[in-house]
Amino acid sequence: MQLNMVIEDLQWEAELPPLYRVRQPELPSPLADIAGRVRAELDRLGIAPRVAGKQIALTAGSRGIHDIAAVLRAAVEYLRGAGATPFVVPAMGTHGGATAAGQVTMLAELGLSEARVGCPIRSSMETVEVGQTEMGIACHMDRNAHEADAVLVIGRVKPHTDFHGYIESGLAKMITIGLGKRRGAETVHASGPQGLRELVPAIAKVVVGTGKILCGLAILEDAADHTADVVALTADEIGGAGEHALLGRAKQLIGRLPFEQLDVLVVDEIGKNISGCGMDTNVIGRMRIPGESDDNPPRISIIVALDISKESHGNAAGIGLADITTARLASKIDFNATYINGLISGLGGVQRIALPPVLPSERAALAAAMHCCAQPERAALRLARIKNTLQTREFCVSAALLDECRSLGLELLGEAEWGFEQA
Repeated sequence: MQLNMVIEDLQWEAELPPLYRVRQPELPSPLADIAGRVRAELDRLGIAPRVAGKQIALTAGSRGIHDIAAVLRAAVEYLRGAGATPFVVPAMGTHGGATAAGQVTMLAELGLSEARVGCPIRSSMETVEVGQTEMGIACHMDRNAHEADAVLVIGRVKPHTDFHGYIESGLAKMITIGLGKRRGAETVHASGPQGLRELVPAIAKVVVGTGKILCGLAILEDAADHTADVVALTADEIGGAGEHALLGRAKQLIGRLPFEQLDVLVVDEIGKNISGCGMDTNVIGRMRIPGESDDNPPRISIIVALDISKESHGNAAGIGLADITTARLASKIDFNATYINGLISGLGGVQRIALPPVLPSERAALAAAMHCCAQPERAALRLARIKNTLQTREFCVSAALLDECRSLGLELLGEAEWGFEQA
């Protein structure tokens, strides 16, 4: 890609403010015995007697779930111990370039190899139509999963980044879009956030009604991106009251920035492994979807995205949530993967793949942000810097936020370096 849009002459002379590292209060201890919890939850639902002699597909998505390998392996070992033959299917809609090989590669980048999970991985973009909703919407299911005797749906339950509703991101979405592959993703996203709000539970209900869904394993993560709990849901609880109750728990656990307003937020990296839209909208307080509210804290004047994660494979979905970016990030964008993801996401994706102004260096991007944020007094500049929106327990702030951090009970860890050339 030729970065002809980089403005090399338009640079402001600005000294970057000192940074101070702070840490939010300690969280409850994460779940210690993940495998034990998986076994106990599957036993609670009486799964073992139901799977002997059967082929069971397990879902693996594209999100950076901290302990997904441990959960998958524990479920595989449980099923095999009960006499079943388990295998994993990638359940990630259009991610991985919407190809079977690309989705296997994405799983490998997340640490999900056949050796790691302990069973074969069968990847295909082919689907089978398994029914229609009451509104006549076709419901699709991954062919490999459909040909199994049953599917154990595994995924993280958390607030969605495109909308808020009764059911958001979780097991129903894994069934509808993940197992629905490209067709499922296109069908749901074509109607925008309202489609997600209404079609995800409706399509999941149809798929559950086929009898193909064995049960679900819902992963809840805390603000430090560690596993807080693993909960088994019956098939009928997926997309219903059981999953809704877990969403309520997840909203209490999610990591957040503890400020109502910021002039500048610096995000070191965006990526699909971090959030479906590169940056978690629940952390940055903006969605940039017509019809969906952006009036959520923190209210941030300027967001600067410095880089893209290696695990994202150039998929820069969500770059449009930033106001300024760098030549380093722009040079890594795979526009094919980004546009497939964004355009298939419809209203929830098209604005988020729009490339913001590209500046030639991190230093230039920060200087531009400070110039444009409508805070001319440098001593009053409310600036925070995070690694990414998954890691928010420790972060850096400017001096103007120190008193507020103390009043909020944050621990001051000392001064921090910007880590790149100041000039």
